[in-house]
Amino acid sequence: MADTKKDELIGKVKNVIEQIRPYLQQDGGDIAFVNLSDDNIVNVELQGACGACPYSLMTLKGGVESAMVKALPEIKSVEAINL
Repeated sequence: MADTKKDELIGKVKNVIEQIRPYLQQDGGDIAFVNLSDDNIVNVELQGACGACPYSLMTLKGGVESAMVKALPEIKSVEAINL
């Protein structure tokens, strides 16, 4: 992927994360963008309550990944580096 296209996609990914962040913060958690792999997998870090919550995988896959793929169909998945 050309750097310009990847940078543009990273900007869009960060925008989606910013839209999701308030919902996680309501429960004492947070999310941080780490990187975007060459095969369009978004790596994030779940922070605060989300980092230790037994439901964090459900939140990640059912909430974050679902919203991300809906907004940006080129994204294959969202993975937490700390789960």
